[in-house]
Amino acid sequence: MAITLADSPEMAAWRQEVRNFIKTEAPKIFSGGEELGENSLFGRMGAMKAWREKVVEKGWVAPSWPKKYGGAGMSVADQFVMNEEFAEAGVPGNVGGFGVMMIGPTIIEHGTEEQKEEHLGAILRGEVIWCQGYSEPGAGSDLASLQTRAVRDGDEYTINGQKIWTTGAQFADMMYMLVRTDPDAPKHRGITYLLVDMHAPGVTVRPLTTLAGTQTFNEVFFEDVKVPVRNRIGEENRGWYVGTTTLDFERSSIGSAIGVRKNLESLIRRTKRGDDGASFERNPKVRLEFVDRWVECEVAKMLSYRVISMQLSGKIPNHESSMCKMFSSELTQRISNLSMHLLGMHGNIRNRASQGYMQSVSSTIAGGTTEVQKGIMATRGLGLPRG
Repeated sequence: MAITLADSPEMAAWRQEVRNFIKTEAPKIFSGGEELGENSLFGRMGAMKAWREKVVEKGWVAPSWPKKYGGAGMSVADQFVMNEEFAEAGVPGNVGGFGVMMIGPTIIEHGTEEQKEEHLGAILRGEVIWCQGYSEPGAGSDLASLQTRAVRDGDEYTINGQKIWTTGAQFADMMYMLVRTDPDAPKHRGITYLLVDMHAPGVTVRPLTTLAGTQTFNEVFFEDVKVPVRNRIGEENRGWYVGTTTLDFERSSIGSAIGVRKNLESLIRRTKRGDDGASFERNPKVRLEFVDRWVECEVAKMLSYRVISMQLSGKIPNHESSMCKMFSSELTQRISNLSMHLLGMHGNIRNRASQGYMQSVSSTIAGGTTEVQKGIMATRGLGLPRG
């Protein structure tokens, strides 16, 4: 079965159900948020909480999870339609965070029954906030070079080391992380997957301030942190393979594709109103840039359609997902550049355009750098030899 640009009757009915749910239950702040000004932060936080409760009540908080674990058990096609409609409406799609999107499916795949019982219900109820401990100062794109050490002594591991670029660690209760348990093994081996209590003695979190002045990322230090062996997912020294399972749940291609188009639409509206001094008259050449960016937004959407079409045909997307990620993240930066071109020298002051421009720097780094994506496309897509 391959997806077409026209829905089947079943997909059309499901799409209408999702639209009706959004229309009746979504807080209005999401559809009109850009008009609410700088003081809308707390309003959006409250709206996010209310929206999450509605999605949980509907049973859609974990679309891909099997029903026996409290998920919705949706098909790939149903998940795609729901994600597409959520993105089009501007409502948050992943209300369960890392817990639902990444560690939950990994526990379902590799965890023990005791681990499933302990963690899955708490994730669905939103009782525990999770963060990811992968990258280190010397192990980013080459993640298998990680050096954070865990030494086993009886029923405990003792962790020493550092993680960095840890999104949301300052708010997290738990971390799923990769540690080295056998320093003499080849680098992709000797790695173990652990669940760590962020409130345990020896864990120190230090927020990192980005170019845009936000504190999204953190560095996390571990000094003789004790972790029970029962918090290990999978076998000791086989954590790399568990970790790659987690990464399989990280991509959300259609949401990204529609998200960049929504950003472009917002920029068009702001330019027509003259917000922040944006003006076509300031630089008439940017009219052509708008055309190019709009075409590229449609390309991003078609790349996402290609991925879902493969999934519906029973195939496993590989380099195709890398194409989606790289194209959408680079397009995000091109749209940010366009907003700066509209403002000219006015873009040097702190406003929405300059903030977006600085925030977009990380888009081609987070979730796998552009260089990594190119390597995947070259070797797995084109069959080129590894450099």
